[in-house]
Amino acid sequence: SYSFKSEPTFPEHQTESRFRFAALDEVRLLANGLLQLGQSLRDFVQNTKSQIKDIFQKLNIFDKSFYQLSVLASEIKEEEEELKKTTVILKANNEEIKSLSLEINSKVEDIIKERKHLRRQVGGLEEKLSGLSQSLLLAEQVAEISTLKEIILAQEKSITDLLKAVKEQTEQLNNQRTKIRGLENKFNSAHIQETDENLDRNHQSNSLSGYLPYFTSDGSFSSDLPKDCGDVFSRGQKSSGLYAIKPHESQPFLVKCEFTEEGVFTVIQHRHDGSVDFDQPWEKYEDGFGDFSSEFWLGLKKIYAVAHQGHSLLHVQIEDWRKEKHFMLYQYILEDAAFNYTIHLKLQTGESSSALDEHIGYRFSTKDHNDGNNDDPNCAQDYTGGWWFSFCGDINLNGKCIQSRPRKKGTHWKPGRGTTSFKASKISIRHLTKPQTP
Repeated sequence: SYSFKSEPTFPEHQTESRFRFAALDEVRLLANGLLQLGQSLRDFVQNTKSQIKDIFQKLNIFDKSFYQLSVLASEIKEEEEELKKTTVILKANNEEIKSLSLEINSKVEDIIKERKHLRRQVGGLEEKLSGLSQSLLLAEQVAEISTLKEIILAQEKSITDLLKAVKEQTEQLNNQRTKIRGLENKFNSAHIQETDENLDRNHQSNSLSGYLPYFTSDGSFSSDLPKDCGDVFSRGQKSSGLYAIKPHESQPFLVKCEFTEEGVFTVIQHRHDGSVDFDQPWEKYEDGFGDFSSEFWLGLKKIYAVAHQGHSLLHVQIEDWRKEKHFMLYQYILEDAAFNYTIHLKLQTGESSSALDEHIGYRFSTKDHNDGNNDDPNCAQDYTGGWWFSFCGDINLNGKCIQSRPRKKGTHWKPGRGTTSFKASKISIRHLTKPQTP
């Protein structure tokens, strides 16, 4: 018989130790897996929060657009009702004019027949006169003939005047018919045309665009436009909003005018929620970017066109994260593109800032257009946004809208007591025309 070797046996305490070590390895693997899963879930939650925030912002924009569209639709409906009433009245007038025209034509035909009849009578009288001239006539007959001639001449003159008046009336009727046909055609296409135009205007009105054409929507020449918001106010406008202006030696463009008890302002920069990226290249800072209804930069070219006309001050208003507002009012001079829009400032009123109390002249810089104002050639790259940098970090209202560190990446102001990060800012040109309180 064959004998088989039995399996080796281990002491009982060694077997228990091996199982315990194997269980610890499995626990470590499970713990690592759970950590990775937790990190993935955290990233997913953060991305989901960001997406939800974007969706709410887009919904708010949609709600505003829908409300504006409903207001425009109501206005269009009211104008359409007025146009319908006017058309009904004109149609009634047209019927009256037609009946009057037929009556006048009938009278004209009667007058022409009467004129022909009178001419025949005159011809017969002339024959009789020629016969009478050959014989002796009584004095009473001669007087009667003369009176009859005068009557005939007077009737012919009346007929001529009447025919002239009828001709003029006919021309007026034709012009009236042409106007009525034009109005009817306009009524048939007005609803669709005005709806399309207002929808397009609702989509574009708040967007900061380039220069406007030389003719306005009503066909008037753009040289009749006001030169700035001060001129807008002097022409009788009292409500803040968007207005088309045409400064001297500039094409027309849209600006945001504010009329308050403190004065008349042209807003050139506004920031409050970080919805617009201000870390833009030189070309964007020259032309302008953003949206008038939220955040925007008007553009260096347009700012210079308004500032170059003089009679204004530079107004700066900022709000920190504690919702405390600060303001400064400066005398200023802004140079043109040849000097990279160099600015010279002198504080007139407001909170002091060592960086801008006496700003002797600094050029505008962006990340792709360095001005060479200071020892650090990379201010715009390090601090983001375009600005009149003096010493890097003193002041920058076009940086990112953030509260957390690093401070230099956000909007900040460096008054005498230290650097402060700001949540919102508004830069305006204040025109030396103050609204009168009613």
